[in-house]
Amino acid sequence: MSDLQLTQLRLVNQQLVQPMFTKPSDLVAWFGAVQAQDYAASKWALGLRLPNTTDAAIEQAIADKSIIRTWAFRGTLHLIAADDLRWMLALVRHRLESISRSYYRKLELNEAIFAKSHAAMVRVLEGGQQLTRPELKLALSQAGILTHDLRLNFLMNNAAYDGLICCGNRRGKEFTFTLLNEWSPGVKQLERDEALATLTIRYFTSHGPATLPDFVWWSGLTITEAREGLELAKSALVTKTLNGQTYWMAPAISNPNIILPTVHLLPSFDEYLVAYKDRSAALGPLDFSQIVSAGNGIFSPVIVVDGRVVGTWKRTIKKDTVTIDTHLFFTLSDEQQQAIALASRQYRDFLEL
Repeated sequence: MSDLQLTQLRLVNQQLVQPMFTKPSDLVAWFGAVQAQDYAASKWALGLRLPNTTDAAIEQAIADKSIIRTWAFRGTLHLIAADDLRWMLALVRHRLESISRSYYRKLELNEAIFAKSHAAMVRVLEGGQQLTRPELKLALSQAGILTHDLRLNFLMNNAAYDGLICCGNRRGKEFTFTLLNEWSPGVKQLERDEALATLTIRYFTSHGPATLPDFVWWSGLTITEAREGLELAKSALVTKTLNGQTYWMAPAISNPNIILPTVHLLPSFDEYLVAYKDRSAALGPLDFSQIVSAGNGIFSPVIVVDGRVVGTWKRTIKKDTVTIDTHLFFTLSDEQQQAIALASRQYRDFLEL
């Protein structure tokens, strides 16, 4: 496998070219989970992979509960298909607990406090109630639970890890939280080995070619668990080699036929970058610091040409218009510049502006 083949295979498997899906929930299920701490960015991550869809359509899929936004892999917010959420949480719950344990000690959080906070959340959210973060904080405070510093974050995260709460509908610009079992009563579960094999196949099918360390990073599983997942899933995957490194992927596509140039305006935290421990395939000669905001570690939205990052972009929305400003790291051809203009139009159409 060459560097070019690696990039082109990822473009196809990541649904950035030759997209296969029309429903947001099907696309999210294909990925397993989609990074979603930046809400607007997560909607565009789906939109650019779903031809002719709109921001409103993604909002509706979330409101219809076919996609659920909650804290999951690596303890960050993700979009997950409703049918998959419970078995995924059950699979990674111990890892979420492990990465949070030191914070629990510092914040003096223990099982008794979590039980008390869970009970308080149930009391105020049952019956289909959806509360904002300040409202939930007030309810916990009234129940005698301290919510200073980061305690509220970890109280809410812990409840989400346990499958108690998830994000509900937005109220204006504010996010709300509600009881998962009322929001999405589905109870699909998988036995541990089946869940591990399924997650492994999902990752390498949608993100491949990718390495074992890439999967460990994305899933938050231990390297031992990831190796076990590959052993369980290997009959559904194939390997390719590049620079002495083994990459895994589904066997469906071997030689993608991509018409160049192909240009994408990727949102911050897009799966094309965030889902790999080694991001050199997309960055090429660039340093990672060039696409990360100084001081806060937030990924900048990036311009990708033929699978390689060539610059960053930002949007400015005023009333019914959106302006897109670009910052390029390299000089591009006229054809590539025209392709960026078309990608910008796709984003405007997505926002219906």
